[in-house]
Amino acid sequence: MVIQSNAPVPSDASGRRNSGLGHSLAPALRRVNADHLGPITWFRTDWQRSGASTGRAIWTSNDGTESEVVVKIPVSEREFRWLRWLQDTPAPSPVPRLYASGDTLEHYHLGWVIIELLPFGPLGAHWHDDHLERITLAAAQFQAAASVHPVDRDLKHEDWEGLFKRSREAARGRDLTAVTRWRKALKTASKHLDQIVEQWHHRAPIGWIHGDLHLANGMSREAGEDSPVVLIDLAEVRPGHWVEDAVYLERLHWARPERLKGRNPVKLLAAARRRVGLELGSDHPRLADIRRILLAACVPAFLRTEGVPTYVQAALGQLEDGLRRIH
Repeated sequence: MVIQSNAPVPSDASGRRNSGLGHSLAPALRRVNADHLGPITWFRTDWQRSGASTGRAIWTSNDGTESEVVVKIPVSEREFRWLRWLQDTPAPSPVPRLYASGDTLEHYHLGWVIIELLPFGPLGAHWHDDHLERITLAAAQFQAAASVHPVDRDLKHEDWEGLFKRSREAARGRDLTAVTRWRKALKTASKHLDQIVEQWHHRAPIGWIHGDLHLANGMSREAGEDSPVVLIDLAEVRPGHWVEDAVYLERLHWARPERLKGRNPVKLLAAARRRVGLELGSDHPRLADIRRILLAACVPAFLRTEGVPTYVQAALGQLEDGLRRIH
């Protein structure tokens, strides 16, 4: 949600718009949540990427029960909406419990939420062999809970032709290792691009996906390696095919395949979807390969941001293997 107000937007001494927002709006948050919200301690995690202010506080319910909560301001319209929509999901819920929220705060038009404090995690802070099973089950539970809401938005548009062109231009330079292999793989992928994209555009089933499925977005209410995972950061929820979540999670481990130990996030999410009664669609392994090809082929187009040599090399392997499997 975009801040809209006739009053000046609070900022810190350096003028950065959101860094001091929480401190400035804390009194208003406490006034709106009178008798419930205690003093807020603001913090920023190492893995936090958004510009939102995040704080911890104590929430006192009407019966006097005290709970530790997290205050987040501002939040996007998408995150605000999905946190509200999924509150009736049967326990264990794959999203945080929502104590209070609003899309305005006194004279400011901005979203804010007060959610339960999830004390354990994120999964990405410490690797454990069961992380993939736990987060893919949470993703399937999220997709199942979200499926009761009709898909009312268009699919994300991706300019594959333009991205492939940028990758082939990058492969003409000297910044890529194994450049001959890259040129050959990109030439083959480009030759079949229309067919690949056509198949991708006709993927099914289409439903709501998390859109940012990675271990730093997995928390837990309980200690223990088998405790259910709760997904946070719902700002990227969008319509898509479930393999998009799975391949996104897999892609983050392309350069560290030893962590997967032969486990396949696509197969794990497929098994989790079966477990919660969701359909898989036809030939999802091929769709997963198409997604891998499309993402891997675009890596040279983003060398400045995705140019870690081990990742670039791993993407090349994914591209070559994917092309062999679908042809």
